[in-house]
Amino acid sequence: MDRLAAALAAIDAANADDPNVIIVAGVERPKELAHAELMTRWVRTLDPDCSDEQILAARAHHLRRWTIPRASYPDGRAGYLKWRTALKRQHADDVGAILRDAGYDDESVTRVQAIVTKRGLGHDHAVQVHEDALCLVFLETQLDELASRLGEDKTVDVLQKTARKMSPTGLAAARELRFSPPAAALLERSLADS
Repeated sequence: MDRLAAALAAIDAANADDPNVIIVAGVERPKELAHAELMTRWVRTLDPDCSDEQILAARAHHLRRWTIPRASYPDGRAGYLKWRTALKRQHADDVGAILRDAGYDDESVTRVQAIVTKRGLGHDHAVQVHEDALCLVFLETQLDELASRLGEDKTVDVLQKTARKMSPTGLAAARELRFSPPAAALLERSLADS
């Protein structure tokens, strides 16, 4: 097995332990394993010439995310941001260990960690593709639930914040996704000025 296949298999094995599940294409799957596969598909779609490092970052973007529950940090924005920072650090550390075990050098490990932690967002093409893919997976897997939980105005606010992080290519891909009619209307309303 080559090192890319070995690293992807190790990442998938770690994410397969996720006790949280989602249904994708009618099949119940461990949440982070399913998200990792969707991320990989989106990165390859948005950047057909993507590097192995981009694929590895896509697969490891939320590596073992469930091990740091949101509830372990205070409520509110400050607690949320601390939680996200801890997650990014953990994802980078965990993928670094997997990549080193698979035979990757420090340069490749550092590059994957930079993409996972979104260093260079706004001026690094690979990081922007990664962010677009994250946003698209979020829309695909959570928009309907989000809208029912938050209501229209709050959902539109979240969607507008999401759209501001996306490139024109990512936004075009978002407009092609299929949603329930109410969710589609909210997305259209959110992207009207994008």
